[in-house]
Amino acid sequence: MERLLKKTQDFVFAKQKSIFSSAILLSFMIVLTSLSGFLRYRILAGYFNKEELDIFFASFRIPDIIFEILITGALTSTFIPIYLKYKNNKKELSENISSIINLIFILLTVFVVIVSLFLDKIIPVLTPGYDLIKIEKIVNLSRLLLLGQLPFFVLGNFLTGIGQANKIFFLSALAPIIYNVVIILTTIFLYPTLFLFAPIWGVIIGAFFLFVIQIPLFFNSDFKYQFMLKKTKGLIEFIRMVIPRAFTVIVAQIDATIDLTLTTFLGSGAYTFFYLAQHLQLLPVSVIGIAFGQASLPYLTEMFQEKKLEEFKKIISDSLLNLFYLTIPIAFFFIFARTPLVRLFFGGQKFDWEATVSTAVTLSYFSLSLPFHGCYYFLTRCFYSMHDSRTPFYVSIFSIFINTSLSLLSIFVFRLPVWSLALSFSISMIFNSSLLFIIISSRLKGLGLKTIFVEIGKMFFSAFLASFVGYFSMKFLDGLIFDTSRTINVFLLLASIATIHFALYLFLSWLFNIREIYLLTSLILKLKEYQKKFTEIYIQYE
Repeated sequence: MERLLKKTQDFVFAKQKSIFSSAILLSFMIVLTSLSGFLRYRILAGYFNKEELDIFFASFRIPDIIFEILITGALTSTFIPIYLKYKNNKKELSENISSIINLIFILLTVFVVIVSLFLDKIIPVLTPGYDLIKIEKIVNLSRLLLLGQLPFFVLGNFLTGIGQANKIFFLSALAPIIYNVVIILTTIFLYPTLFLFAPIWGVIIGAFFLFVIQIPLFFNSDFKYQFMLKKTKGLIEFIRMVIPRAFTVIVAQIDATIDLTLTTFLGSGAYTFFYLAQHLQLLPVSVIGIAFGQASLPYLTEMFQEKKLEEFKKIISDSLLNLFYLTIPIAFFFIFARTPLVRLFFGGQKFDWEATVSTAVTLSYFSLSLPFHGCYYFLTRCFYSMHDSRTPFYVSIFSIFINTSLSLLSIFVFRLPVWSLALSFSISMIFNSSLLFIIISSRLKGLGLKTIFVEIGKMFFSAFLASFVGYFSMKFLDGLIFDTSRTINVFLLLASIATIHFALYLFLSWLFNIREIYLLTSLILKLKEYQKKFTEIYIQYE
């Protein structure tokens, strides 16, 4: 038993040694998180109709704004680089990180108290197309989320930052899975008595477990929490770096809130269609793009601080090609297989055919920017590793202006349906990522642009040919081979056409000599390494 516990502890607290190994572990766990998340959505679609789902999803808008400003704005851009900077001095580390955490919690308390008091004035402004009964329900659910979910979420994400700074990813990646499982179970068992409050209480309880499961990361670090707020060098540097990043997040959240506001004018269920399609598109973005971004920041920061600029440039160019290679075929797949994908993930009892079609079309327009969206998180981390949070902020302002302008034109001038908001998002995301790449390439005096453009061109052509075959294979198999009135057959249809599509893409990659195909060899070797670790734990247990 002692050997089993020791092996398990070694695995859980194992430090990753490269960006790729970190990204593999994070990607694997994000796949599990995303699948549990989509199971949660499917359960919700089975218990609640589209009008009730509008209320449920809209109630997260205000808590999400505060969370994104305080955590996404602080944690991703500044917390990890500052933690690494003072890591070798335990006293300075504890003083600086404690001061940062305490400042964030003071701001959190102020935000939650003020916003909770004025929710009944804020929500009607954000949802002008909803009736008073719907608005009142959103106010009540939002207040409950602010007070119950947000503190545990903030604490849990600070523990995630500590783990990632120490290159320990397992517990932080496991926590969101537990969070989703708790929401699913709470919805199933409490729905008969609490109705729409059942998943809300599931969110609160799940956030508590998300925090608790990561507590070992605190005790396994050199950081010792102190109840203090001291004007340290780290705190000053944190404030200086976090302000432009926080403004970036604020502008992005304003953009997301405008999407909510515009969908309220498009009829019942429009926000649900937009929300679910966006989150389905985020599945590969999270598994590949966000995982790569999270895994890369500690390594990029260390490399830039050590002035290894040639290696720094090589990591950027290689990583971008790897990200495009993995995401381009997925984007094509999401476009031509959009309807069965939506049916599989959201085909609950109360999710009708109109909802399926609207969500599917919206998904296809979101997918146009999927490769660029996947690269966006990595590109921003490149700037953060250079202690530059201003450039992503300025670029975000331009791209969000484009998104908002196109969205307003689409809804109020051209009177287009909800998919037009997804198209506006895709255009702005392509612009955002492209401009970030141009700027960092210019700053580093070249990243091998000719090679990058040639390789990406070959990837797009290969994916197009593969998707052409995949689409007609889907039309042939649907109905003739698989009766897709049943969910299991929808899954089998998707599995069949995905196999055809991605196998042909790999063959064409080999045929056109796309060098990123050899990335898969490294992936298989890493998977075998993790399988070996699991086997060792199992043998010790036996």
